[in-house]
Amino acid sequence: MPKGIPNKKYTGELKQKLVELVRNGGLSQREVSTQYGVSRYSLQLWERIYLEEGPEGLYVERRGRGSKGGGRPRKQLKPEVEEDLIAEVQRLRSENVYLKKLRALIQEEERQGKGRK
Repeated sequence: MPKGIPNKKYTGELKQKLVELVRNGGLSQREVSTQYGVSRYSLQLWERIYLEEGPEGLYVERRGRGSKGGGRPRKQLKPEVEEDLIAEVQRLRSENVYLKKLRALIQEEERQGKGRK
């Protein structure tokens, strides 16, 4: 984008209206894009946000660089899902240690086998 030309800013109401036209109005993204002068990429992005976060997600300002610390809070996992993931990570770590030891044993046997011949 050339310097000095500001990016377009769309309101949350317009984003919601366009996404709902695509989802409920029977119009394609291409048709809505052409009629309202919005890129199809923007429509796809807004539709994804609409599906993941609901209509209120379209009202959040997302432009600019993200902050390093604050910003939107991360999504919290359900406790049972988090426990399952932690258990799987522990299992995979122990499996990884086992496989490394096994590889070391195989390499040692190959080294000793070559020395005897």
